[in-house]
Amino acid sequence: MQSVSEDVTVHDDDVELERTIGLVGGLAIGIGTMIGAGIFVFPGLAAGNAGPAAALSFAIGGVIALLVALPASELATAMPRSGGGYYFVSRTMGTAYGSIVGLGLWLGLVFASAFYLVGLGHYVAAVLAEVGVALSVSPVVPLGLVFGVGLVGLSVAGTENTTKLQNLVVGILLVILTLFLSYGTLDTVGVFGRETTPETFFPQGYFPVLSTAALVFTSYLGFAQVATVAGDIQRPSRNLPLAMVGSVVVVTVFYVLTIFVATSVYGATQLEEFGETAMVEVAREFVGLPGAVAILFAGLLATFSSANASILSASRTVYALSRDALLPQKASEINLRYGTPHVALLAAGVPILLLVATGRVQVLAEVASFLHLLMYGLICIAVIVLRRRDPAWYDPSYRMPGSPLLPAVGAIASFGLVAFMQPASIVIGILVMMLSYLWYRYYAQAVELKGAL
Repeated sequence: MQSVSEDVTVHDDDVELERTIGLVGGLAIGIGTMIGAGIFVFPGLAAGNAGPAAALSFAIGGVIALLVALPASELATAMPRSGGGYYFVSRTMGTAYGSIVGLGLWLGLVFASAFYLVGLGHYVAAVLAEVGVALSVSPVVPLGLVFGVGLVGLSVAGTENTTKLQNLVVGILLVILTLFLSYGTLDTVGVFGRETTPETFFPQGYFPVLSTAALVFTSYLGFAQVATVAGDIQRPSRNLPLAMVGSVVVVTVFYVLTIFVATSVYGATQLEEFGETAMVEVAREFVGLPGAVAILFAGLLATFSSANASILSASRTVYALSRDALLPQKASEINLRYGTPHVALLAAGVPILLLVATGRVQVLAEVASFLHLLMYGLICIAVIVLRRRDPAWYDPSYRMPGSPLLPAVGAIASFGLVAFMQPASIVIGILVMMLSYLWYRYYAQAVELKGAL
């Protein structure tokens, strides 16, 4: 019989999350989160906006992500705690900045998770269509809601279970993608005698390359999510930098190759018409039905892993905010049976499901990018500030090269990319920032953060 104490929840400043995620798990969170939207949801949208130059858009996103991953890695080894960018900024710049960034990060991850779940719904709907199941109404949103509820429940049952599933999913996914892109690249360069689709590299001009980079930057949120779960990472001084930088490099290569292959098989207009499942049609063109089925399966795995990792990270942000009393302390209770912050998971899961119900893919993606880019710019500034102040407690085991120049470039690039987003996404992002500041003034102005400078 279970003892009553196994189900008791507690809040205690000395209670920490169990460190159950190793280097492979950290890479799986980073790669698994990023590779879903970038390869399986965005190619059609991105090619429609920028043509073959969408490959350059992904490359720009990867460079900016790398410029942020380096300072984030330094900060993460000095402060390996749950909350990631929120924790770094709040301990460097104080409660007001911490509130805006922390609440923005939470909601940014909520928008990103909803985006991934909608993408997952598109792929499940495509599978149903492939096997001849005809439905009178679109199943995309209902399927996204069902998977959202399931993933929140899985995370409540234990981080270790979530990580094992993430590792398995990402491993299978990378094998499928490596085979697909190897064949596609060889085909594109003419090894198999196929003629590629001729198209101007910049059919829409140069500006859409930057606006598309702003749109697809949601694809690069995964490396920062590794820092968000830093409190769960084993050997953080070694594993955090390797997981963050490594995941950015690996995924950027996959993104650029994917757009290169896709736009060589079909023109940008055709890819845009295919929409969120464009890569299924590319694979079908290569090897027929088996290729389409393989990519459908990979797309399911990718969008599933992205949603899984994002929900986990969103809950850890809520947990960190609650421990700092910027949210009610109830949210940092840990269930002793499972060792997970179940209230924080519910605080992340409920708004995610509400956004999934809207089904607005592009707006969800850009709002998530806006809120993360704000945090990324402040992360870069935080490294510069801490290097200048050199407080006694700041002793990272990894120090990024090129400071202060590289973090300054990273901050400028992060803030600058926001200017190329849709007006609606910018307005929603600014509203989130304003609401976060009002929350700070109303609820958290008197809070003194432990370890704040």
